[in-house]
Amino acid sequence: MNIVDSSAWLEFFAGGPNAGRFSAPIAASASLLVPTLSIYEVFKRILQQRGDDDALQAVAIMEQGRVVDLDRSIALAAARISIDHDLPMADSVMLATAWRFQATFWTQDADFEGIDGVKYFPRQEGKSA
Repeated sequence: MNIVDSSAWLEFFAGGPNAGRFSAPIAASASLLVPTLSIYEVFKRILQQRGDDDALQAVAIMEQGRVVDLDRSIALAAARISIDHDLPMADSVMLATAWRFQATFWTQDADFEGIDGVKYFPRQEGKSA
């Protein structure tokens, strides 16, 4: 199973330098989990930058994976992760969701570097999310 972080989704949709690193887990929709928080973050950013049509198209692609709602169990785990790894709320929710489903977490967010179960790729120079 895979979870693609919001920063990686945005990189993919923008065609940024790291987009290719995230295309395989995104294309493997049968093993792709998509936290609702990621849908929120990606929709909001694309809506701000490119408008409603592009934002809705992005969500439609994301929804090809299995959408995972934030529930009590994930929320409590995220709070612990936030404290243990000094992560912001959204980041800790994403990681808690990945850990709950024993999924690989794909990201270019440096906050996740060195954390178990994370495939981190540093942001590249050039057009980026």
